[in-house]
Amino acid sequence: MTLTAKPDNAERFFFENNGYLVLERLLSADHVCALREELERVVTRRREQQAKGIPHTGMTDVRGEDTRIFYILEDSPLFLELLDSPRIMPYVTGLLNSRPHHHASDAIVERGPKGRGMGWHIDGHDEGYRGLRGGSGTPLLQLKVGYYLSDMTEPGRGNLCVIPGNHKTPSEPDPPDLQKTDLFPGAVQICAPPGSAILFHNALWHSHGPWTRDDGARIMLYYAYEHPWMMASAEHWGYSRAFHNSLSPERRKLFHGFVFDPPEYRWG
Repeated sequence: MTLTAKPDNAERFFFENNGYLVLERLLSADHVCALREELERVVTRRREQQAKGIPHTGMTDVRGEDTRIFYILEDSPLFLELLDSPRIMPYVTGLLNSRPHHHASDAIVERGPKGRGMGWHIDGHDEGYRGLRGGSGTPLLQLKVGYYLSDMTEPGRGNLCVIPGNHKTPSEPDPPDLQKTDLFPGAVQICAPPGSAILFHNALWHSHGPWTRDDGARIMLYYAYEHPWMMASAEHWGYSRAFHNSLSPERRKLFHGFVFDPPEYRWG
């Protein structure tokens, strides 16, 4: 049986017009369980290293019981494998570039606090690539993929929030709206089950959502991809040469040639 190419026409139309795309249950329940257990172990280790001042790859942001870690590819083979999973790469190559590069990675384990504010922003250097804006908005330079590892089928658990279609205009939201602790007209919360992937454009305004529930958790993995001619992230320099040289030949293509020892002379 011939598989339908991804993204299909309906998915591409939705992404190009709205700036995001939700792929529900892209990861199996067993895969989600394995990733979540591994993330809990990695976060515990990272928090201990942070508390003891032990140097480690990437950054670890600890805020009470909540943790966000950056540069996660070397923390676990499970995290590295997800980078070029055959379930997501057809979307990355189909929407962004046939030869994409890794841009950045991070993970979030969060359980509140209830009543916190929002954090609206767009992605990219130079204040979200604002200098490249035209009448039709900012070009697609980075594609971000967020994976829900916790149940986000209901609102109020910090769900990812977006403003559909705003990537197509140079206009920005009203500043008072960005300061609200809840959604303003036009903004939506993305509700989806564990294992769902949310892909979105770098110029799409987005934020963690309101936290109104006493239960639940926001547990996510984030991966970002860029064009092969870009050098828009320092993460490539954050890993050791041993890590880079251990990558498979196909996976090496997601990284700049100069990070290897000896360097690989190539474009893309």
